[in-house]
Amino acid sequence: MTTAQQPSAARLMRLATYASVTTAIVLVLIKVVAWVMTDSVSILATLVDSSLDVLASILNLVAVHLALQPADHEHRFGHGKAESLAGMGQAMLITGSAGLLLLQAAGRIIHPQPISAGLEVGVSVMIFSMVATVLLLTFQKYVIQRTNSTAIKADALHYKTDLLVNGSVIIALVLTFYGWSHFDALFAIGIALFILYSAWEIVRESIDLLMDHELPDEERHKISSTVLAHPKVQGFHDLRTRRSGITVFIQIHLELEATLSLAEAHAIAEEVEQQLHTLFDDVEVIIHEDPVTTSSLI
Repeated sequence: MTTAQQPSAARLMRLATYASVTTAIVLVLIKVVAWVMTDSVSILATLVDSSLDVLASILNLVAVHLALQPADHEHRFGHGKAESLAGMGQAMLITGSAGLLLLQAAGRIIHPQPISAGLEVGVSVMIFSMVATVLLLTFQKYVIQRTNSTAIKADALHYKTDLLVNGSVIIALVLTFYGWSHFDALFAIGIALFILYSAWEIVRESIDLLMDHELPDEERHKISSTVLAHPKVQGFHDLRTRRSGITVFIQIHLELEATLSLAEAHAIAEEVEQQLHTLFDDVEVIIHEDPVTTSSLI
């Protein structure tokens, strides 16, 4: 990533966290009103989910601020893994909320309660929530395309589930209003299970990043093709890749003709590194040059 690009990516990530916090707070406020008026457990499910969105989004805001700090003497590889830690924190919050919802919904199945008022308010709030969520997701998708931020990905994954959640609540409200009282609790259970699934998705990606999981095969293939495209590169080995925050790290051993001078080998490595920089917005490359004799190539 060039010096001009870095502030842009950082600014986009910060704006995404501000937008997420603001959206979550607004949705919590209006869902409180809808829940009080309808006493719907499925609306309560979305209220709890949105309340945790506020906490998760604030956690993301702090994590992104930390992750964007430049490398220092104690953190030579930067602070990008703060995003993964935030993702794990989000997953724990989400799992806790799902457990509470399952308990609440189970009690409502045993003692169902019809919705006698507030249907219009409840449906209107859910529609407003869906529109607000779509707008936020559209912006988050743009930011993810520009930054590949793990924290923003985790936040967006949660809000994607919110779309389905809010849509299912509308159906549950209508069915319950017209006498199908068990559907309110059944939909709440479905929402809780879906929330648990989304938590697992966040945990899996966070663990991969914390454990320095290799880049996807498609991206490693692009790296290999780029390296071998240089006419003076005889081959390579020990390709290692990982991602930390928005930064991609690449380590590779280039196989070069043994008769090349140190200056020539260094120049080739520099050219390969510059080509690798075109594949990612923010990448750090470490190249080791290995001599290969003509006999070893036969």
